[in-house]
Amino acid sequence: MAGKAASPGTAVLLVTANVGSLFDDPENLQKNWLREFYQVVHAHRPHFLALHCQEFGGKNYEASMSHVDKFVKELLSSDAMKEYNRARVYLDENYKSQEHFTALGSFYFLHESLKNIYQFDFKAKKYKKVTGKEIYSDTLESTPMLEKEKFPQDYFPECKWSRKGFLRTRWCLADCAFDLVNIHLFHDASNLVAWETSPSVYSGIRHKALGYVLDRISDQRFQKASYFVFGDFNFRLDSKSVVETLCTKATMQTVRAADTNEVVKLIFRESDNDRKVMLQLEKKLFDYFNQEVFRDDNGTALLEFDKELSVFKDRLYELDISFPPSYPYSEDCSQGRQYMNTRCPAWCDRVLMSPSAKELVLRVSKPGGPAGGRA
Repeated sequence: MAGKAASPGTAVLLVTANVGSLFDDPENLQKNWLREFYQVVHAHRPHFLALHCQEFGGKNYEASMSHVDKFVKELLSSDAMKEYNRARVYLDENYKSQEHFTALGSFYFLHESLKNIYQFDFKAKKYKKVTGKEIYSDTLESTPMLEKEKFPQDYFPECKWSRKGFLRTRWCLADCAFDLVNIHLFHDASNLVAWETSPSVYSGIRHKALGYVLDRISDQRFQKASYFVFGDFNFRLDSKSVVETLCTKATMQTVRAADTNEVVKLIFRESDNDRKVMLQLEKKLFDYFNQEVFRDDNGTALLEFDKELSVFKDRLYELDISFPPSYPYSEDCSQGRQYMNTRCPAWCDRVLMSPSAKELVLRVSKPGGPAGGRA
């Protein structure tokens, strides 16, 4: 997911990606992902490029360390990025710390033509000119050039070890100060639980965490600045409304566990047409018979069920969505346009901005100004 903004004369490209699967199959997925990433960079040719990664290192970080090092080295030394002579890389590699580990990775690349850019030191409370290429990893808590927090465990108690949190940096480009926040919010643990209420209990958990982040980055500790928050918000469509719409003429069969009487499966069948199965719903199964509904016209018909951002309508904005749901695409390279049948497709990956950041983007997007938008 990418968003493009600019200060006058300077193109800024913001990219977010949950890259966890890249480290499970580095030979195939990582190679293909990097090729696509370089194509995006080449197409937009930004002066300032920010790449926010979530689940960096995959599900088993310790086992993926060698793949992580190779990935970072490739990004910093590839021919495709040779015009970016300054870089900052922040990797949360402290996987042994249950209290702090977020698995976030933030990459910032500065084009050689960009003359003056400064990064904020949160400890010294002043800007420092960015030179050279530097990588910071392991324990980022002691790094003064960023703020990082993992959400408290009680935000999502049913997940024994969550890796959700945020990482914030601040930059000054052409006398324009702005925060870039890498974020990863909580997922839906069960399709069945998400279906029970509208909005779902998981939606409430995400609202609480995102509200905390917004309060944190706009508190009184530092001078206020425009901010862009982009990452994996795990925003989901309102499950109950989506199912009711997709299965309007269907009858529902409930399957319960023999020993506990707990609902383990819901089966929706057409009332006629030989009782054809339309949707099967389990804890980690969302198997709808026609995936095209999520891709037709970029899934526009389903945007009415994308409601989670509305709670923050006065604090966060985004440009029009013009792409199909970003999750959960197949991890099989031969089926890259297919969705996995684990979750209802949704726009989880977003580029959001503060009111003042929105004004900045719109101002430079007017005729005669640098291009702005979202792809």
